[in-house]
Amino acid sequence: QVQLVESGGGLVQPGGSLRLSCVVSGTAVAFDVMGWYRQAPGMQRELVARIIGAFANYTDSVKGRFTISEDDDKNTVYLQMNSLKPEDTAIYYCNLDRRLTGAQYWGRGTQVTVSS
Repeated sequence: QVQLVESGGGLVQPGGSLRLSCVVSGTAVAFDVMGWYRQAPGMQRELVARIIGAFANYTDSVKGRFTISEDDDKNTVYLQMNSLKPEDTAIYYCNLDRRLTGAQYWGRGTQVTVSS
């Protein structure tokens, strides 16, 4: 019954900002590895950011621009995206990775388009 629902995507100009949200039900985000992935047309899905507890890591292309965070009370994970570039255009997916089993859960994605 684990469900992940993303929101916050949209159209933004280069240099703009968006905040993506992922509301999780059926489990607690504090117990699992949470991540944001993205997939552009014709490209493989890639890891953007991952968080476990107080630790977070990012792909090099977004370091200094994106920030992943969790609100355990709201059972929600966020991706704050600043200084957006056209190459950030993709469908962004929320991911939950069970630490004990490695089972993966995915949201349906939210479209982010960066264009002038």
